[in-house]
Amino acid sequence: MGRAFEFRKARKMKRWAAMSKAFTRIGKDIVIAVKEGGPDPDSNARLRAVIQNAKAANMPKDNIERAIKRASDKNQGDFKEVLFEGYAPHGIAVLIETATDNNTRTVANIRSYFNKCNGSLGTSGSVEFMFDHTCNFTVNGEGIDPEELELEMIDFGAEEVFSDEDGIHIYASFESFGAIQKELETRAIEIISSGFERIPQVTKELNEEQVADVEKLLEKIEEDDDVQNVYHTMKE
Repeated sequence: MGRAFEFRKARKMKRWAAMSKAFTRIGKDIVIAVKEGGPDPDSNARLRAVIQNAKAANMPKDNIERAIKRASDKNQGDFKEVLFEGYAPHGIAVLIETATDNNTRTVANIRSYFNKCNGSLGTSGSVEFMFDHTCNFTVNGEGIDPEELELEMIDFGAEEVFSDEDGIHIYASFESFGAIQKELETRAIEIISSGFERIPQVTKELNEEQVADVEKLLEKIEEDDDVQNVYHTMKE
């Protein structure tokens, strides 16, 4: 098993605690997808992926349909995807993905969290290079041999394939998302969920007291409504 497997195992322990928070974040993803490619999932690959994730998070069908309708409204504001980079205490790099309709507010909030927790907000590119930008798919593994699927998907960019109780997981570079999604759909393999992650190339082990310092900052960031995902180089 490689880094993607270890990363996923650690992240599973830190899933969004509040279902309403998850729905809010998925709702923003729907708005971004619809604004980018239209409201028809058949012709909008990104929207198809978001709908799969919404179903995987047990988001009711009515909620999904309302979110798509709302996103199609001309009066619906746009959400801009903004990446923030910085350092938590003890030299831990932090990468934050946000979706915001008010960048001034988001910048001020993120900066305040770093300042209050003895961290520092960095400039663009200051820590992003420490993470590999990956895409991932979880598919229904019923009747599928993971090793055989891995051999077949390598041609489309797959780098790591493994299975667990949730299904078969495929990890690849960010750029391979479209090719893998298209091939899975062509083969009629059920995609349970898909998305993107930033896997740290190197992690740093901290003692219990230091971990608490970093967790204090991470919790503040993750509670912010504009924040979609938070990644860091602290060893889980």
